[in-house]
Amino acid sequence: QVQLVESGGGLVQAGDSLLLSCVASGRGFSIYGMGWFRQTPGKEREFVASITWTGSSTALADSVKGRFTISKDNDKNTLYLQMNDLKREDTAAYYCAQVRARYTDPGRQPGAYNIWGPGTQVTVSS
Repeated sequence: QVQLVESGGGLVQAGDSLLLSCVASGRGFSIYGMGWFRQTPGKEREFVASITWTGSSTALADSVKGRFTISKDNDKNTLYLQMNDLKREDTAAYYCAQVRARYTDPGRQPGAYNIWGPGTQVTVSS
């Protein structure tokens, strides 16, 4: 069973940058699409970004376009989320996730993913 562990969260000021990482244990990382989601207390989990299994195609939520970049290194079994020009509204717990079916394009719905990391907190102060 694949396990995902996020790291890189923290407390930053508005305008700062952070790089989130998600390391996958086990086999098969290179044949699964991946995604990043975020959640604040009392709200549903929100799509942030996704990437195909090859890394050749990505999708971003409108709220983070131009500021966030998703990438994956299949040799290192690692997914990344580069976050620039952070805003207070980016404050949330961030989760990485693996899509259910191999060789499929990841979607924007949490239900398309079946393996989740425990999350890493990002707090942006003004």
